[in-house]
Amino acid sequence: MPGPVPTLNRMATIASTLFRLNRGYVAVTGPEAGDFLERMLSNEVVSLQPGEARPALLLTPKGRIIAPLRVVREGPDAFLLITEAELAEPVASALTRGRFAAKCEVETKLYRGYLQLGPGEGVRNDDYGVEAYETWAEADRDAADSNELEALRIEAGTPAWGKELDENVLPAEAGLDETHISFTKGCYPGQEPVARLHYRGHPNRQLRVLDLKNASPGDEVVYEDKVVGRVTSAVPGKALAYVRREVPAEARLHLSPPRP
Repeated sequence: MPGPVPTLNRMATIASTLFRLNRGYVAVTGPEAGDFLERMLSNEVVSLQPGEARPALLLTPKGRIIAPLRVVREGPDAFLLITEAELAEPVASALTRGRFAAKCEVETKLYRGYLQLGPGEGVRNDDYGVEAYETWAEADRDAADSNELEALRIEAGTPAWGKELDENVLPAEAGLDETHISFTKGCYPGQEPVARLHYRGHPNRQLRVLDLKNASPGDEVVYEDKVVGRVTSAVPGKALAYVRREVPAEARLHLSPPRP
């Protein structure tokens, strides 16, 4: 396996500093918006101050992922949930079904999302392993395609919806239990299976950043002549893959030979 490519080298290949993000937005507003989201999401919400943001998950009762979110508190009674574009409607629908008598409104917003590498305005975004800030607005701006950031995302080990994340992935498999979940807050849908796995067990596989040459999504990862994982995302020299938990972190892994 080749050695790792430093983040600074990755940054040197990026020509732009402003990128367009394929985001979806759901606004939750009203006097009980904070308490409602505290009951529905996996991370603490009511402790956010206006202008602050925190990652969270919207889960099924069985602990499966409906959507990864970034929760932004825009005001005392106003929150904006940032997710992937295709997940905004499912998030709004799930929250509306769970609202019952809560005094709040749920609606999607047609904003455009942007990421600024380096110092900037907005909320901090750590998905790419470098200083970056995320903003949103109705106005269109001249920005580069976020596909140019793929190498940074992979090197940072950040899972993406449709690649590392879907409705079949457990949060702990992708490492989201360390960033998107509070184990001290009150109840929310999916809390019981998530807490049970955290305190009494462990996932059978884990998302890892691997130094692999010429990998492609779907390639099998081999250790000691056994298939132990599968690549989910890749760029030259780096890949993300789900690997069996028992494989040592320092193990030398390689790709399975192509099948005839």
